[in-house]
Amino acid sequence: MKELKELEKYLGYEFKNKKFLENALTHTSYAHEKGKTIKSNERLEFLGDSVLSLAISQRIYSYQPEITEGNMSKIRAAVVCEDSLYEVALRLHYDEFILLGKGEEKLKGNKKPSILADAFEAVLAAIFLDSDFQTAQAFVVRNLEEKMIKEIQSAGEKDHKTKLQELLQGRGVERIIYEIVAENGPDHHKEYEAVVRVKDKVLGRGKGNNKKEAEQNAANEALSNV
Repeated sequence: MKELKELEKYLGYEFKNKKFLENALTHTSYAHEKGKTIKSNERLEFLGDSVLSLAISQRIYSYQPEITEGNMSKIRAAVVCEDSLYEVALRLHYDEFILLGKGEEKLKGNKKPSILADAFEAVLAAIFLDSDFQTAQAFVVRNLEEKMIKEIQSAGEKDHKTKLQELLQGRGVERIIYEIVAENGPDHHKEYEAVVRVKDKVLGRGKGNNKKEAEQNAANEALSNV
C-alpha cells in the first residue's frame, strides 16, 4: 500500500489520527481475511452517508432559496449517486490505496463503482471524526459543488425524455424504446451510445458518460426529428 501522506495530498486534508483514514480504506474482503483484529469501513460508510447528505442538503438549501423541496431531493440524489461518488473517488486516486482481499483484488475491485463510492463516504466520515462538520463539508464542496450547481441549473426544466414522451403520446404513440447500442472506453471513463425508437424506426441517437445522459441526448435529437 502506498504511503497515506500521498493520499492526504490528493484529499487536501492531513489527518491527526491516521487510523481513521486506514479504517476508511479497509474493504470488508480485506477485514475478513485478516480476522477480528481488523475492522472494515462499513461503519464509517454508514456515518459518511449521513454526513454527505447533510452537507449537500445544506448547500442546496442555501444556494438558491426558491428551489422546491421536490427539486432539492432530485438534485441531492443526482449529486450523491454512486456514479458521481465513483468519479470523485477515482479522481482522488482511492483505487491506488483501497485495501482489498485477494479474491476482490483479482476481480479488480479497486475499479468497482460500488466499492469506491462506499470508500468516498467512509473517508468523508473519517475526516468528520478527525476534525468537525465544517471541515467535512468543505471537502464535499471542493469535490461535488460543481456537480451540484449543474444539477441546480437544470432543475425545474422538463428533461428531453419527458418532452419526447408527451409529444409522441399526444400523437397516439404508446411505446417508446431506449436502447444502449455501444459502450466504449475504460471502466472508469466509459462513453455510452443510446438510440430511441418507436417500433423499428430510430428517432434519435445520443452519447454520454452514463446511460442516463446518453438516453437524454438521444431523446433531444429525436425531438428535432419528429
